[in-house]
Amino acid sequence: MSLFWRMGIIANLILQFHKITNEVLEDTSPEDRVYIQSATSYDIYRCPTELTETEREDCHPEEGASESACTARGCEWCEAETQGVPWCFYNTNPMECPTGVSSKADCLVGETVPSCSKCVNKDACGYCPDETPGVPWCFYHEHVDCQADTQIDFERVDCHPDAETVTKSSCENRGCVWCPISNQGVPWCYYPEDYKTYAITGQYSTAKGSRVTLSYQGGSGIFSAPATSLTVDVEYQTEDRLRVKIYDTNNARFEVPFQIPSPSAKASNPKYSITFGDTPNFYFKVTRNSNGEVLFDSSLSGFTFEDQFIQIGTKLPVGSYLYGFGETEHHSLYHDMNWKKYGMWSRDNPPDNDVNIYGVHPYYTVVSGVNTHGVLILNSNAQDVEMSPLPYVNFRTIGGILDFYFFLGPTPEDVVSQYTEAVGRPYFPPYWSLGFQLSRWGYGSQSVLKGTVDRMRSYQIPYDVQYGDIDYMDNQRDFTYDQVNFAGLPAYVNTLHESYGMKYIIILDPCIDITVSNYPAYEEGMTENIWVQNAGAPASAKVWPPGTCYFPDYFLASTQSWWTKQCSDFHNVIDYDGLWIDMNEPANFVDGTLDGCPYNTYNNPPYKPRVLGSVLAEKTTCPDSTQDNGSQLHYDVHSLYGLSQAIQTVPAMRTAIGGKRGIVISRSTFPGIGQYAGHWLGDNWSKWSNLAYSIIGSLEFNMFGIPYIGADICGFNLDATEEMCQRWMQLGAFYTFSRNHNGLNWKEQDPAVWGPELARVSRETLEIRYSLLPYLYTLFYHSHLSGSTVMRPLFHEFYDDEGSMTIDRQFLWGPAFMISPVLDEGAVAVNAYFPNAKWYDYYTGMSVSARGSYDLLSAPLDYIPLHIRGGYILPTQEPAVTTFYSRQNPMGLIVALDDYGHAEGDLFWDEGDTVDTIENSEFFYATFIADQNSLTSSVVEDNYTGVNSLVWGTIQVYGVSSSVSGVTVNGNPATYSYDIARQVLEVTNIDTFGITINTPLNVLW
Repeated sequence: MSLFWRMGIIANLILQFHKITNEVLEDTSPEDRVYIQSATSYDIYRCPTELTETEREDCHPEEGASESACTARGCEWCEAETQGVPWCFYNTNPMECPTGVSSKADCLVGETVPSCSKCVNKDACGYCPDETPGVPWCFYHEHVDCQADTQIDFERVDCHPDAETVTKSSCENRGCVWCPISNQGVPWCYYPEDYKTYAITGQYSTAKGSRVTLSYQGGSGIFSAPATSLTVDVEYQTEDRLRVKIYDTNNARFEVPFQIPSPSAKASNPKYSITFGDTPNFYFKVTRNSNGEVLFDSSLSGFTFEDQFIQIGTKLPVGSYLYGFGETEHHSLYHDMNWKKYGMWSRDNPPDNDVNIYGVHPYYTVVSGVNTHGVLILNSNAQDVEMSPLPYVNFRTIGGILDFYFFLGPTPEDVVSQYTEAVGRPYFPPYWSLGFQLSRWGYGSQSVLKGTVDRMRSYQIPYDVQYGDIDYMDNQRDFTYDQVNFAGLPAYVNTLHESYGMKYIIILDPCIDITVSNYPAYEEGMTENIWVQNAGAPASAKVWPPGTCYFPDYFLASTQSWWTKQCSDFHNVIDYDGLWIDMNEPANFVDGTLDGCPYNTYNNPPYKPRVLGSVLAEKTTCPDSTQDNGSQLHYDVHSLYGLSQAIQTVPAMRTAIGGKRGIVISRSTFPGIGQYAGHWLGDNWSKWSNLAYSIIGSLEFNMFGIPYIGADICGFNLDATEEMCQRWMQLGAFYTFSRNHNGLNWKEQDPAVWGPELARVSRETLEIRYSLLPYLYTLFYHSHLSGSTVMRPLFHEFYDDEGSMTIDRQFLWGPAFMISPVLDEGAVAVNAYFPNAKWYDYYTGMSVSARGSYDLLSAPLDYIPLHIRGGYILPTQEPAVTTFYSRQNPMGLIVALDDYGHAEGDLFWDEGDTVDTIENSEFFYATFIADQNSLTSSVVEDNYTGVNSLVWGTIQVYGVSSSVSGVTVNGNPATYSYDIARQVLEVTNIDTFGITINTPLNVLW
């Protein structure tokens, strides 16, 4: 159809609309005219027919049809949705508006004035205009009293999730209940309460817990063949961790290969109990022993275990708060339970509301009262979840098994610790990686890169890491650099190291160009045959390189040696310090292969979860591709690609850089990747809303066991504004992964490019970050040991304070440092929530009067509100332009006394970039206690000689209520100041005493 022909049709429709509307308005009252003119459809006033469009017989086949000519023939005039359907037709089945219908169920939810034709084309729906506000015009006219069904509305589980348009007949053919209802989001087609699939046939104890066997009792299945028998294995793995594994008894199915260690015997004193039943259908319940709280209750109707459709749901405690599920851009930290749906399938797509993007995390936590529990559903196939206000969570997947891990808490931090004990403790980042970092896709040349570095240094902005995005490469090919535009890059990286104390990180994308000669990455990969396969040959793809490329298969041991060699060989060219692995969903610029994908049950499954794209192969390789020498279908392991690459990249990088700790940042993630890599939130937008969303995403990833996290400061897509970038630099200074990065063709946005004011504010805010790096580094030490979060939601500390449950515009570093950024354009104040504790202003040391309440804080453009919690001691260090220099400066302490004049803290210190210093006890660790008028330290570990040159400089004590007449430090009279109004004591010039940090400290005032 030509563009002009389409335009002609559109123009004719517009003329028809005006003509019909004008005719109607001539015959209506003034009140009706206002109503009709405000509507959006041109057939709103009358369309009394029950004929579908396919049933219409043309009453005016000759040219010149109009409403007046049509009605003059005694026929019906009504628009049509489909081209070629007559608008003038014999109304052989007129519609009479029903009377006495107490509740009209909307057939076309969301359309204010729905089309009559669209309405009557939908099964059993009728159309009657009604001026009563809120009454639908298109409604299910057979609806009488189907709510006599005892199943309450919010307990309905969708029996027809595979189609937007559902009919009564298609619903009932599945053995399900059809009952339209006006409440938006409630399924009209749902599983009946007595829906039966499996019955218990046996139950007995095992060494690890118990086993239950199930037999199929249902019909032929809705989407695919049901498993005829299932086995449920229960493992009491630890006192706090329970595993429930449901699998096909007779047929081996895919299981996520990165298994959680299983003990040989069950825990002796578990904090949970599990019970089973099968009336009317199989279910199990997990209960907390201490109070009888039911943590998981799968008695929702609809439990299904088919070959390519598995479904199970759980009721949640009433009044609880649900968090987790990723990776999607959520607009609140706690979940909206009003029929929300989230898909999970690794996908290259900029963050968008509720859309699946780079990683998959089928993990959630629930806070109920003062108790918290977590649940991991270890499954990597395409999947989705749906949430009901009941509340319930319903989980669906199209492959694998159901493998549940329950974590009993009872506190939020306990849950994360138990979760990371299972999937892997977070890796310990090098100290320099906690410094500020700068990147850009679009430097374009070595001279532009050098100019950016010089500009940043001219303003003395703290800055540790410079990145090379794909424009440093030769035609976007891994392990190459552009020797024309980036001539001299290797030597310049050496300058960054030797003259500036900086680091350099390069990007690597997985797809390897196959179209050029003398390219070792491809040629050696062909020798080892390390590619993802499709139809017996390497799966072709198109990503950044100009030619066809192949995806390495990181499940293969041979890929490890190949990848390590490529990384090492290129390190001999450019002395990089870390690797940024991108596009590893894996991303693809064509759907499937260059030849598409065959039509089969893997590429086109009978049920496609609610994930972005018309097919699973959209923007990635074909699901029927194979990996691991043909033993794994990409259908099963797609969302594991980023994890498998990270597992091989860490040893490859460390070999390349000479055994240093280094750093890996991965775009695609899966449970367990936190022990190998950090993450950034992807190709976000230079919009004010994205500032707030970045906090939510960062907090979620900390809950997922990936504490090294941040968003592209100032945004990746679109041009940033100066005010927004300044506020984002303030917020981003407190991401754990603090990097300003943006995309090609958008204007430069580094903090120096805007001029002296934004540079000043960025410098001063980053100096706060750098002064607190000893505290941040110590938090990562604890995270590596126990799995605790670093960026922390308020409710993780104040889980008995319901007011903190919904706070997602503020956050904590660890338990003690609160950040309350400005997130709105033009705002110069923040309405900050202060949980019930003693809080001090970071800048002045003055105590805050608010407790368990909000306080409106002044926040001019050059200021970000920061507060310290009473009862804690934070180690500090005088900042510098890089951590190489700051690590040589005097140390300090901020002592924030609680209501009882008490505070505690600690300090971890090591070489900063050596592998396994914690495991090898090559570190220094000290604890601090302040009580009333004294401060002391205790050295716990002193196995790093580098602390011998570090001395104490300044100590600040907040909340000193009584007058101070003198201060001694280890017996030496010290220089101090005391502000009685602020109740702040500051002890300075301690470095003149030469007291090293591994000398026990004793301060008296």
